[in-house]
Amino acid sequence: MRVLTTSPGSLPRRTVAAALVAAPALWLGARAQAARLATPSQTEGPFYPVRLPQDVDNDLLRNGTLNYRSGQPAWVEGSVTDLAGRPLRGAQVEIWQCDQDGHYHHPGDGDRADAAFQGFGRVAVDADGRYRFRTIRPVAYSGRTPHIHVKVKLGARELLTTQLYVEGDPGNARDFLWRNLPEASRAAITVPFEPAADGVRARFPIVIAA
Repeated sequence: MRVLTTSPGSLPRRTVAAALVAAPALWLGARAQAARLATPSQTEGPFYPVRLPQDVDNDLLRNGTLNYRSGQPAWVEGSVTDLAGRPLRGAQVEIWQCDQDGHYHHPGDGDRADAAFQGFGRVAVDADGRYRFRTIRPVAYSGRTPHIHVKVKLGARELLTTQLYVEGDPGNARDFLWRNLPEASRAAITVPFEPAADGVRARFPIVIAA
């Protein structure tokens, strides 16, 4: 039996054109899959609350009847998905951080945080996996660059503990936890805090491997 072979030059023009159109789409699809990396984990740190505040909603600028007036107000928002991009329904997101003066609500830090700053928040994601917090742009304290601690839970399971960093902050390169991460991992947890009408806004997508 005779086998016929063709070279690109002998293919019909319509076939060649279709291949050229399809190739970028296939390449971009593969690239998008490769870019969906699991959010890297980081240490919980010493200041996860020993006891949760009575007010544990998503507004850290209001603790009960007290309003926190210091710092730069910030929205921190994003989504929680799996590696396939599907919303992780039922997940809860927690954040905790120091106040504008660098203090946590924690006995290990002398419980010196401003009483008006809630310092910890928890929110359930919506049907699309989205979450949102009102807080302050994180600030540095001794030995650490600005950061917000983040934890994701699903029922009793802890799926991820990590930290969120401010893109472009000069303290990042000196921070031992940030600089020890591979470049791709640093990029996944370092986001811009961009100007908004009511402060700044940061978008932090969380991708869970489990």
